[in-house]
Amino acid sequence: MHRNKLDNYFNELLNVSKFKDYCPNGLQVEGTDNIKKIAFAVSATRDSITQAVALGADTLVVHHGLFWHFHGARPITGHIAKRIFPLVQNNINLFAYHLPLDAHPEIGNAAVLGNLIGCQQQNPFGNYKGCPTGIEGMLSEPISAKELGLKLNTLLNHDIILASPDEEQIIESIGIITGGANSDWLLAKQAGLDAYITGEISEHDWHESQENGIHMFAGGHYATEIFGILALMQQVQIQLHLDCVFIDSNNPA
Repeated sequence: MHRNKLDNYFNELLNVSKFKDYCPNGLQVEGTDNIKKIAFAVSATRDSITQAVALGADTLVVHHGLFWHFHGARPITGHIAKRIFPLVQNNINLFAYHLPLDAHPEIGNAAVLGNLIGCQQQNPFGNYKGCPTGIEGMLSEPISAKELGLKLNTLLNHDIILASPDEEQIIESIGIITGGANSDWLLAKQAGLDAYITGEISEHDWHESQENGIHMFAGGHYATEIFGILALMQQVQIQLHLDCVFIDSNNPA
């Protein structure tokens, strides 16, 4: 498949133009025109890029790319150089999709995680410059905050931090924004939801969420964001019939 055709496929599938992200979505490093083998990973790190090279991939698709607006202009030196140079030297394309892969209603991080915990009637949730960043919905089988924490612990294979006004209270409605959306429990409060799932939690949010009656679950940034990239890989395998491989990362954060 030609790189431009894959680029167009991703842009249409993920509705990239809809989002006002704080990073460039799409092709970040241009490599070969002809794509035969794609590696998928959560983040474009030195390790994932090294593995992509070793696996003979001509393309790497990630959720967290190399370039972020908050970094500003910076020289290609140090760890950034050690990420970019192997891509260029081996003619590997790098595609990255951030908010579009968080928010997608079917293969997004939040939607897939929601399905796994029985969250139904899903609707867009979250707001970054007018763009949704996750989903909200109703649990098919309401359970206590404590039980949901245990379920997430098993599902994510990650220790859960639970900030709860009462762990025995029953949760029926929930909002999910994966990754580092620490303070968006406020949106769950405003929407009248019972609970909120994300990846990270700060000290003040641990106190403030439960004091405001929200059961907040933090399951790890990486652990909550592995779902979208895996779902995207499956779509590519089914629809485009390309050779795909997933690169896992031992990241407890």
